[in-house]
Amino acid sequence: MNISKDIKPITYLKSRAADLLKQVNQTHRPVVITQNGEPKAILQDPESYQGMRNAIGILKLISQGEKDIKNGKSKPQEEVFASIENILKAKMR
Repeated sequence: MNISKDIKPITYLKSRAADLLKQVNQTHRPVVITQNGEPKAILQDPESYQGMRNAIGILKLISQGEKDIKNGKSKPQEEVFASIENILKAKMR
């Protein structure tokens, strides 16, 4: 990874937008867009962005599960499966 290729000033974005789009879609590496030497935005390909969003969603679910366990809002696996079996048996009658 050559980070110097992944940081571009906004003037480069304005004049070479198509080149930057080609770069992020081929390399799947985000490009940092700077303004006055400060990072201001990230340009990323859709596939990588979606993967990141999916990963964040999974991490949120894990975090919520851990919180529920700490707060006593969980049931043993055996109890859950027994409850499901009872519901299914009742529907089959």
